[in-house]
Parts: sequence; structure tokens; C-alpha cells
Amino acid sequence: MSAEAPTPHPKMPRRRVRTVKSNRAQILLFSILTLVLTAAVVWGGRALLRNSETLVFAVGEANGPEARFAARLASVLKNNSSRLRLKIVANGDNARALSQFDRKEANLAILRTDARIPPRARSIAILEHDLLLLVSPTGKKIKSIAELKKKKIAVVADGDSGAVLVRNLLELSDNPDATTRVQPAPPNQSFDQLFAAGFTAVIKIAHASQIVKDKSYEQYARRGGFTLNAIESAKAIARKYPAISEETVATGMLSASPAVPAEDVDTIGLEWLLVAQSKLPTATVSDLARIIYENKAELALPDGFASKIEPAATDKDAFIVAHPGAAEYINDEIKSFVERYSDLMYVALAALSIIGTMFAAIYAKVTRVAPEKASQLATAILDIGERMEFANSLDALDELQDELEGVLRGVVIGLRDGTISSDGLDTFKLGYEFVRDEITLRREHLKRHAAQDDKVVIVKSA
Repeated sequence: MSAEAPTPHPKMPRRRVRTVKSNRAQILLFSILTLVLTAAVVWGGRALLRNSETLVFAVGEANGPEARFAARLASVLKNNSSRLRLKIVANGDNARALSQFDRKEANLAILRTDARIPPRARSIAILEHDLLLLVSPTGKKIKSIAELKKKKIAVVADGDSGAVLVRNLLELSDNPDATTRVQPAPPNQSFDQLFAAGFTAVIKIAHASQIVKDKSYEQYARRGGFTLNAIESAKAIARKYPAISEETVATGMLSASPAVPAEDVDTIGLEWLLVAQSKLPTATVSDLARIIYENKAELALPDGFASKIEPAATDKDAFIVAHPGAAEYINDEIKSFVERYSDLMYVALAALSIIGTMFAAIYAKVTRVAPEKASQLATAILDIGERMEFANSLDALDELQDELEGVLRGVVIGLRDGTISSDGLDTFKLGYEFVRDEITLRREHLKRHAAQDDKVVIVKSA
């Protein structure tokens, strides 16, 4: 009689055990998200710090020196990859440009110190000096201002503002014959022609950079045609009129051969200033001043305007006070990034801390898998124990033994990687030891049963 084959019992589905592979996937995902977040923060910070800022630059005539200087400055800012940009707005003349600046419709402007100064104008740099040259015929020296007042004066300057300035300096504005005594010179008239026309003195107001390049003075000197006079009370005039500056015509400035003047001559002059609105941020003006002072050669115009840019006067008693941003750069007091943005950084760090906490919570909620309790895996152990009574062969028992060891291995790996918590570990341990002992007892039972069956077969054969 043949032995009946054991009825196979369908195996219960095995519980999935997390492995180190799934944990590595989570770590990789977290790393990628961290890199993306870091890149976003860096990009956002760079965009915040390097975002472009457009400044409106009010100028006079479209082809005037102010407009051409503004165009040069715009090009220099672009070539130096500065965050600053210029929007140049041309007006009919410089007075209208200053009116636009005074209405707060422009951030930057260029003015001469004898103009009407907007109250919110703050100096950034001295672009040019205008000198007053007091010229008389050869051998007819003018010794004093009192003597000058008695002469008929031709003023060579751009526009009528020069004649008005001379009248005010000589205090002739209230005199009925002031307009006759001090007149704008006809255009394109030489000194010789003006003297021949009855003028006994000529005052020329011109850019110092243009005076140096003008070769006509040397031609006049070779013909022995004029005398350059000193303004003896230049210091007193500069003190009386804050818009006026004390200047010096250096030896040989007008003509090298023959040397005119033969020695330094004191005179007075005016300054051309680049000014900014007082409310313009210090960091913005500091960056602008740095670009200007570090790129002087590129900003000089072909005719000489702005060829010798000088720092603005940073004294508190200056005629036009320097902007704090310009003074910061000129006095080498530029604050470091940490000093300048320390308060903002504290606020940003606090905000980032809150945002980071929120992100971590959201990330954990979306991507993190909560660790499984060790006690929950005891169910897998019990499943193996229930199927053990249907194991009628040593091979089936070995399969259950391998499955039991697999569960144990998964728990050990999960405890190491954090995918399984130690909660209920004692319960799992008791279940594991119970099933392991049951498998051992079952194995011994099968072995004894197999031995008895062998003896029965031998007896029957006998």
C-alpha cells in the first residue's frame, strides 16, 4: 500500500520587508531635493544682491558735455557688469535738467556751482574746473578789482550766465550801466579783435581741460598780444561767495613757449559736480563712485571734459555736501558685506530657519516612510509558525527555516537603517524564538517518523 502524498498547503503571502535599497533611494531623493533647494536659495540671493537698478540721469542738450559724459558712464557701467543702469533724459538746457532733478524726477545730474543748487543735491565727484582768465592788452596790467570795475569788459563764455556772474562778482548788478560795462563777447572774436573793438579787459571762462589744449594762447603770446592778470583778492572772493573756488593758473599752462604765465597766477573758478539725490541709497552711490573713480580714463571726453575727475569735498562745511555713499568710498570707509547687511542677515536667517523647518516637516510628511514597529513583524513569524504544521518533509521545513531567517535578517538591517523601530522588539524576539524552537521540534519529529517508516518497510520485506 503506497503512502498518501501530503496535501500541499497554499503558502500565505510573505510580508514585504524594507531593505537598505529603499533607504538608499530615500537618501538619494533627499540629497537631490537639498541640492535643488540650495541652488534656489543661492540663485535667489544672487538675484537679490545683483538685481539691476536703473538711475535716471537728467542732462542738458543731447550733444552737450553732460549728455556725452552720461553716455560714457552708461557704457562703463555696462562693461563692468555693474548692477546699475542709466536712463539718460535730455532737456533743452542744463537749467531744465536741474529743474527735473529738483522735482525728484531724476536721480543724477551735473551742475556748475554758480547754478541754482537743488536742496537735495549731494556731491559724488568733481568732474571739471572752470577758470576765470583776466586778460588785458600787452603792458596794461590790471592791479585790483577796483581798477577792473572801471573798465569795459568782454566776457567770453558759453551763454549769458558768464556775464551775469562777472557783474555779481564786481557788484555791478545794481549799477544802471552794468550791462554796458560788462557785455558778453561776440562769438568767434579773438583777444586782438575785442581790444580793437574798445574793450579794455577780457574775462574768459572756460574748462581747465580745454585751456590746456587750446593752441591759440601760444599764438597770441608769440605775437605779444595779451597780459594774463592775477585776481589779487581771489581768496577773499572765494570766502565771500561759496560757489566760487580759489584756483591757480600754473606756469606755462596757456603757452609752453613762451611760457604763459611765467609764474603761477592766482584766480578764481567754478566747479562742475556730479550730484545725486540725498535719498539715494548709500550702497548704490558707493558702487557708482567706485566705478567712476576706477575708470577715469574711460570717462574722459575727447574735448577734455572730465579728464581729471577729483573726489568730492567730504567736509561738513563744503558748499555741496558729499553724498554719504561717495564719502564712504572716498574716505575708504566702505563697510563689509556682513557689516552692511548684518541686520538684514539676522532677519533672513530667522526667516530661513522658519522656512527650513516648514520644508523639513513637509518633506518628512511627503517622502518619509514611518519606521515599522518590530512587533508588527511578529505577524510574519506567526504566519511561518502556522504553516509549519503542514510541512511534512524536511525540505519544506528547510524552506520555512530560510524564510524565518530572512525575516530576522530584515529586522536587523531595518534596525540599523532606521526603517524599523525597536518598539515591540521583545515581542518579536519571543515570537522568533518560539517559532524557531517549534521548527526544531518539528524537524526531530519528522526525522523520528522517517526512521520508523524505514523499519516498517524492512519488516515487511522480511
